[in-house]
Amino acid sequence: MNIEEYKNNPKTAFLASLYEKTLKEEVEIRKLAEDDPSMKDLVLHDLEAILEQRKSIEQQMNGIVANERKDEEEADKTIDEVVLEVRAGVGGDEAALFATELLDMYKRYAESRGWSLRIIDESKNDLGGYKEVSIEIKGNSNSTESSGDSVYDNLRYETGVHRVQRVPETEKSGRIHTSTASVAILPIRKKSKLELNPADLIIEFSRAGGKGGQNVNKVESAVRIVHKPSGMDVRSTVERSQNANRQRALQLLTARVEAMQEEAEMKKFASERKGQIGNADRSEKIRTYNFPQDRVTDHRIKESWHNIPEIMKGKIGAIITKLREFGA
Repeated sequence: MNIEEYKNNPKTAFLASLYEKTLKEEVEIRKLAEDDPSMKDLVLHDLEAILEQRKSIEQQMNGIVANERKDEEEADKTIDEVVLEVRAGVGGDEAALFATELLDMYKRYAESRGWSLRIIDESKNDLGGYKEVSIEIKGNSNSTESSGDSVYDNLRYETGVHRVQRVPETEKSGRIHTSTASVAILPIRKKSKLELNPADLIIEFSRAGGKGGQNVNKVESAVRIVHKPSGMDVRSTVERSQNANRQRALQLLTARVEAMQEEAEMKKFASERKGQIGNADRSEKIRTYNFPQDRVTDHRIKESWHNIPEIMKGKIGAIITKLREFGA
């Protein structure tokens, strides 16, 4: 057991100090028995009491941590706003095309659920495929509170590397190519657990460009924020004012840093979580879309589905339901 994790948790810090005290007491009693064998029978009862006390303290700490996670998971079920990020990975133009198709798949699924969405920032290659893109997805908060069927609860298991295997249209020899794109689902919480230090931020302004009228093109309304400790940077160009874009970028950056910290934390406890189907690690290969065999396979739960054309049109409800059942 890593006692430091419990010492750093305000809710278990006092119990952790008692736990460490029992460790010292055990060492002292065992030394006493070694130095004076005649005392062995006398201290045996005390040793048993100490070990029992330590076991009780450990159970209490584990219970507190487990309840904390349960509360967080219950809160996740009501998070009805997320930022979905898709980035092209290995495979050049084919990877960018796949990233675009993944985005369309999620957009169609979101539309079928009645969720609203809009692009926050995007970067395309020369062929019009996405090198990276971030979109905001919002659900119906009123229905979420009653059903517990939030946007985040549906999409949370999509984070990771998605792999495609197919023959690109530009491939004349008929050779199958493998490309990847990464997906990240960032929950936007009403009350974030994290507060960024302004001294850690670099904020830059520029013209948004693109559609949106004279104001968007002439005023430096686009905002880019860099988080110096992690090296993360975000952009927001969707709002019409500089201040609104700044708030949106800050919200997105907070969600990213928070997700990074949660990812690291979940890795520590991954082996303890029953039914774990992933640890929110965006570098983990989670799914393969095999076009020649008309098969989509999720490697975490070792399940496959067919009819890729329909799946790419947003018919991913069956996949999401299975993942939620497995991860519950």
